[in-house]
Amino acid sequence: MQADPEQGKAHPSGAETMENEAPRRKSLTALGMVWRELFHYPGRMAIAGAALITTATATLAIPYGFRQIVDQGFAKGADPSAIRWWFAMLMGTVTVLSIATAIRFYSVSWLGERVVADIRLRVQRHLVTLSPSFFEENSPKEIASRMTADTSIIETVVGTTVSVALRNAIMAVGGVIYLFMLAPHLTFGLVIAIPVVIVPIAAFGRRLRAVARSSQDRVADIGAMTSEVFGALRVVQAFNQEGHEMNRFTATVERTFETGKRRIILRAAMTAVIMFLIFGSITVILWRGAISVAEGAISGGTIAAFVVTAGIVAGAFGSLTEVYGDLVRGAGAASRLAELLGERPSIAPPARPQALPEPARGKIAFERVTFRYPARPDMPALHDFSLTVEPGETVAIVGPSGAGKSTLFQLAERFYDPQSGAIKIDGVPLTSADPSEVRRRIALVPQEGVLFAASARENLRYGNAVADDEAIWEAARAANAEQFLRALPQGLDTFLGEDGARLSGGQRQRLAIARALLREAPILLLDEATSALDAESERLVQDALDRLMRSRTTLVIAHRLATVRQADRIIVMDGGRIVEEGTHESLTRASGLYARLAALQFDMHAAPLSSGSPAFTTEG
Repeated sequence: MQADPEQGKAHPSGAETMENEAPRRKSLTALGMVWRELFHYPGRMAIAGAALITTATATLAIPYGFRQIVDQGFAKGADPSAIRWWFAMLMGTVTVLSIATAIRFYSVSWLGERVVADIRLRVQRHLVTLSPSFFEENSPKEIASRMTADTSIIETVVGTTVSVALRNAIMAVGGVIYLFMLAPHLTFGLVIAIPVVIVPIAAFGRRLRAVARSSQDRVADIGAMTSEVFGALRVVQAFNQEGHEMNRFTATVERTFETGKRRIILRAAMTAVIMFLIFGSITVILWRGAISVAEGAISGGTIAAFVVTAGIVAGAFGSLTEVYGDLVRGAGAASRLAELLGERPSIAPPARPQALPEPARGKIAFERVTFRYPARPDMPALHDFSLTVEPGETVAIVGPSGAGKSTLFQLAERFYDPQSGAIKIDGVPLTSADPSEVRRRIALVPQEGVLFAASARENLRYGNAVADDEAIWEAARAANAEQFLRALPQGLDTFLGEDGARLSGGQRQRLAIARALLREAPILLLDEATSALDAESERLVQDALDRLMRSRTTLVIAHRLATVRQADRIIVMDGGRIVEEGTHESLTRASGLYARLAALQFDMHAAPLSSGSPAFTTEG
């Protein structure tokens, strides 16, 4: 039995012990994901393995050469030709060692790069299938840190650590065998010392695993905070919060340093203890060996070979202690990535999806839908909500913040499923259809035109990957975007910068409309596409939207009522329900919520809303 490392503490029950051991077992087995990726390249692994065995064997052959040189080359009356032979053999061994080392380094480095690339692709491929709700509960910035920092650690493990560990393990085992051949009685004492080394490795390793995982979490915090602050730098500087953000960052960095320091102290202590035990044992054994040489029991060449081999074995075991710490860090990094791969999408296609009818009509219906967001289970965003939008109809949705307007869009694209009721497109319940097929029938123009760090052509083709330049320019013309696109330095090939930073807000929005045009979807969702624009940009965008809405079923979330006056119907929502419905004229004549807002927006002399009246926004 091993001693309890934390004496004086109550020992947990069997059930508690199993719960506490589960994370350890998980951390030890987390590298299995990496090994599975490695086995996709058996040829490269075979080359690396052959080179590794060659380098280990050549390293162990050097002491044998020393033994022959000392015993035969330095003896009285030695044959000069024999001396040349043994030195040539030693030089040949060194040459083989050098070439094999280069091959091993290239092979394992290639494997490290390739495996990390495959893991990144695998994680990214999985992440894009997860529902938006996952990224509401898990910071995308922290996930990005896992994709960079953690995979870099795995690259080190595969490209360096594993190779070093295997090479040292071979040299340690082979060295011990050779030592037994040289001097069994001396080697026996060395073997007895090995368990003395292994026990501290296991004791330190348990503590090191937990600290290594915590260290990776702290590094991820730094990445997430850096991305957050620089992404909102204008706001930080506008509110003179540079000092505050620096204090936050300093605190996070210091926490990371303290965690890293604990890990370093543990590794340093482990290395010191192991090295003392190893070289202390060798010192005692060499003392015995010196006595044996003096007594004539073994030759000078034998003790020379024993010393060199024992040094190789000691170095191998000492290196294994350091390698173990790297493997623990790699296991922690792999477990964090495995957590991402273990996430299952909350929205998935059914086993046998029902095909949507062809040709598409564009009818969308909400039938007695009740929905609560997972983060707010006690607050229904929609309550017994029913709405049918006929093909080609334009329906505007207005209401106060939290009324449930944006929730309709989230449900229509099946980012969530309602707790009760049904949502149908062309008569097919969304839960019975493939989500990707549902989304192919929908084009979205968000409140702010979201663009990617790519060229204008790539951003436009996001709506239709096979669109040719003729179709792109036709969509740009309809979206009032042709003029500024042709004026760009490289035209459609111009890089737009992160988030389309090289374009104005109105230009980004018109590009988003052109993208939606290229989508050629029968259903259009407009999330107040003109709310953040100046008057001139709004006129151009609204003109483009009018063309986009023709012959499409359109749902419009509206804040500026001037944009929805021509809608076929206007739905007024409050508290997840429809409280009014009609045209602009009929709702204006009524004395409801819409009439009060219309009076405020269209009649500058109208009395302000009462303090109890909700403000209309695009949220909800």
